[in-house]
Amino acid sequence: MESLVKFVQNEFVPKKDLPEFGAGDTITVYYEIREGEKVRTQFFRGVVIQRRGSGSTETFTIRKMSGTIGVERIFPINLPALQKIEVNKRGKVRRARIYYFRDLTGKKARIKERRH
Repeated sequence: MESLVKFVQNEFVPKKDLPEFGAGDTITVYYEIREGEKVRTQFFRGVVIQRRGSGSTETFTIRKMSGTIGVERIFPINLPALQKIEVNKRGKVRRARIYYFRDLTGKKARIKERRH
């Protein structure tokens, strides 16, 4: 049964061309917002906290600071409103899920840039 579900997801769910990114990377996500009849594009720039799931059910969590308040948003990879993702900075972290980043403030909340 699982193989049937995976087959249907692989065949019928459209694949998007998204760049490679992971935990610690700073990315900008552009997505559409519908307000009645109007459609506009909004962006959300922040640090990737985690990537979770696999295939068409994969999601990623982004955290940004809005003033002194931390804001997190979870995006599905296959969100139809998702237009594009830009990788602004590659971060060097040792964990796949950097939940500890939520507790850091000030200079401690900086992530070193990965050279490739």
